[in-house]
Amino acid sequence: MVKARTMSALSAAVAVALLIPFALPVHAQGPKTAAAPTSTDQVLQRVIDGRTEENRKFDQNKKDFDSWSDAMKQSKMQDAQRNRDALDAQSKKLQNEYSASELKINGLNDQLRKKAMDLGLAEIFGLARQVSNDASTILQQSLITTQFAPAQGEQTRDDFLRAFSSSRTTPTAAELERVWTEISREMVASGQVAKFQTKVVQPNGEAQQSEVIRIGPFTAISGGKYLAYLPALRTFNVVPRQLPSNFMSIAQRFTSATGGYAQAVVDSTRGVLLGLYVERPTIPERIKLGQAVGYVIIIVGVLGALAFIYQLFTLVMVRLAVGSQLRNLDKPTAGNPLGRVLLAFKGDKSRIEEDADVAELRITEAVLKEVPRLERFQAFLRLAVAAGPLLGLIGTVWGMILTFQSINESGSSDPKLMATGIGQAMIATVLGLGIAIPLLFAGALLSTLSRAVVQTLDEQSTGMLAESIEKQRRA
Repeated sequence: MVKARTMSALSAAVAVALLIPFALPVHAQGPKTAAAPTSTDQVLQRVIDGRTEENRKFDQNKKDFDSWSDAMKQSKMQDAQRNRDALDAQSKKLQNEYSASELKINGLNDQLRKKAMDLGLAEIFGLARQVSNDASTILQQSLITTQFAPAQGEQTRDDFLRAFSSSRTTPTAAELERVWTEISREMVASGQVAKFQTKVVQPNGEAQQSEVIRIGPFTAISGGKYLAYLPALRTFNVVPRQLPSNFMSIAQRFTSATGGYAQAVVDSTRGVLLGLYVERPTIPERIKLGQAVGYVIIIVGVLGALAFIYQLFTLVMVRLAVGSQLRNLDKPTAGNPLGRVLLAFKGDKSRIEEDADVAELRITEAVLKEVPRLERFQAFLRLAVAAGPLLGLIGTVWGMILTFQSINESGSSDPKLMATGIGQAMIATVLGLGIAIPLLFAGALLSTLSRAVVQTLDEQSTGMLAESIEKQRRA
């Protein structure tokens, strides 16, 4: 009796397990036809209704199972066991087939490797992988990669070569052909100037589709501006700080060129020199590095330059006026130094002294009155020439103090920490010499012009004195 009850309970459990898959789809399909709940209350009610429906269907299935006869229950159990045994047999068969196929594939691979060794292909494949590894690094850093975008679902050039070099399977003919194609394409494109459309990251961070002109693997230009290549992103970005105006004009002319030969800027280091060049400080930045001493030197230089220009213009006009007076000595005018000297001696006959010493003194007095005007600002220029290097020396000493202070604070001689102090020291020296040397030549020029005019005055005054003495002797 106990055994019969156990078999009956087992049969009931198997029947319930067989009936559950038929009950679940009914519940799963039910919510699909109903409207979707719009509130938490409707969701809760939907769950309660679903649970009630499942319990009702379970009770109905259990009643149907209980109404079956023992023979029918035994038949259902035997059918389930037969299905399980059939599936187990099919699974074992497929597993045996998979194992046999795997052994066959391994055997064929061994045969292939053996034949490759016999033909020397292993060394060729190894060489191909080595070349691919070297070329992948070059192609990753090459801006030509942006021109040859991969097709949908295809690897990029450098990714393919890197995967090929690390693969341990026997390469196919298609893979070897692509290796040769990518390397040959890079070689050919390196000697070409190409124009193509690609995305360029603007200074504001926005990527725009733009026309790019590529000069081999060296330089790229878009819209007359130089581009930098970002290997990690495989894209271009506009250099935030462009080259000086002379380089930019070359880029504009090269962009608008329609054929033939055109001048262009080529960075043989593929962007390294371009990056270093654009980081060079401008003249205002260099002056700012000199700080207060540099501004004082510049002020002294500007004042000296203004004084030189003013006095140069004055001396040129004086020389022209003196030259005009030399051509007409009989009619002296007060508009030039020579005319004033002549008027001081000839303007009034009562002034013509019979004593030659007195006449010479009057002439010397007239000439000496003109000399300060002719030599005006020359003393200041000489002072600026002497003060420029001294101010530069002050800036140099101050820059070295800052350098030693940075070394003391950091405890190391890091070049980046020392750069500010050394830069200030050098800039101050350059500024001091920069104003002293031009002002030295400017002072020499003014001195030469003024001495020429003074010499002319001395010659004419001495001539007038000789003429006066000669007239006295004749009288």
